[in-house]
Amino acid sequence: MHGLETLLFQRTNELLKEREKSENLLARVLPQETADELKQFGKIKAQKFQMVTVLFSDIQGFTKITDDTDSEELIDQLDRFVYEFDSVVQKYHIEKIKTVGDAYMCAGGLPKKNRTNPIEVVVVALEMMSWMKETNRRHQKGDVWELRMGIDTGPVIAGVVGQSKISYDIWGATVNTASRMESAGEAGKINISENTYLLVRDFFICTYRGQIPVKNRGNIQMYFVEGILPNLSQNLEGTLPNQDFFIELQLIRLSDLEELVLEKLEQGLPKNLYYHNVKHTVDVYTQVELIGRAEGVSKEDLLLLRTAALFHDAGHLVDYATHEQMGVKLAREILPNYRYSSDQIDEICKLIMSTKLPPNPKNLLEEIICDADLDYLGRTDFIPVSNMLYKEMHENGMIGSLHEWNILQMNFIQNHQYFTQTARRLRNVNKDMQLQNIKSWINQMEKSNL
Repeated sequence: MHGLETLLFQRTNELLKEREKSENLLARVLPQETADELKQFGKIKAQKFQMVTVLFSDIQGFTKITDDTDSEELIDQLDRFVYEFDSVVQKYHIEKIKTVGDAYMCAGGLPKKNRTNPIEVVVVALEMMSWMKETNRRHQKGDVWELRMGIDTGPVIAGVVGQSKISYDIWGATVNTASRMESAGEAGKINISENTYLLVRDFFICTYRGQIPVKNRGNIQMYFVEGILPNLSQNLEGTLPNQDFFIELQLIRLSDLEELVLEKLEQGLPKNLYYHNVKHTVDVYTQVELIGRAEGVSKEDLLLLRTAALFHDAGHLVDYATHEQMGVKLAREILPNYRYSSDQIDEICKLIMSTKLPPNPKNLLEEIICDADLDYLGRTDFIPVSNMLYKEMHENGMIGSLHEWNILQMNFIQNHQYFTQTARRLRNVNKDMQLQNIKSWINQMEKSNL
């Protein structure tokens, strides 16, 4: 019996190792989300993506290189070429599609959809081209590795092909156009379509170079990417983005995050949140930007404020009483997927916690989000909004009668002061009027009870 148990144990270990090898292989050849789907369901559905940026590159004159170069040296060169490109692609979370000989193909905006992929793919192209030019400068035989690159942005269909040797691939007019951009390009140049140009022109120096006919798409305008705009680059060559570049990119990525969070709130918030609902989050999200711009905060601070506003009440998805803490937890789980740094996430979490009542902000950014969160106190729609808050708190067992609520509101408004100059200028007058209205209403109620 002992021998049988040992045999079963060994066989189980072998099966586990084989499974691990299989999963590691899937992870290497497929995007993680696609590999997970294949493991879970045994198959993968083809997907259509509306905005993907496809990059093609190849080496001009590669046939001549193969004739003049020792075969082992050639393979070593190609291996270094692919290894470096893979590193750059991974750095910017772009998906490598395939290599065929001297051709390298990658794409951004899949399997996870995003708005930033045109910019990220062009940065990838610049870093690839820069590396290749530096390699040529050090090459004893001269500049033999001359790259041409072509890029287009548009819809594609993506899926897995093959049975014994599976691979992730993409199809569609965008793929064909990117290939045409590459073949119509020049050595040492990045040739992009008008579709891509319109999405990246605020980040890069681009030169118009005419048009080319493309099957089923007519004439397509083309542009050479010369480099990153000087104010967004950390070097004179315009190949390396600086911090301002990444902040601008994060502000675009914020739209993807906004879509995710608002959808979660729309679908998951309890129906009896009459005040702390999606509308309130949108109101605060709008107000932090309005106040922040008026107070002259930096673009990065504005990014932190707007992100914190999205999450400041998201904790209601989990718990009513501790929603600030739950919002912090959600932010720490989600924000790394949107390339926020650990320092940025820490600051966002502090901003979320600063909205906990009573407000006690420690700096300008906390003052801005606290003022935005209590903006309703000085708005013309104060009464209906206040009634919704009362209804919500009453149903959650946190307040008694409407009369008690009005007394609480009156005391709160009397003791509350907006912190920023902008909020005081915009809301203090209305807030004083609300206080008089509540006092008058309470006096009438007290007289009617005499």
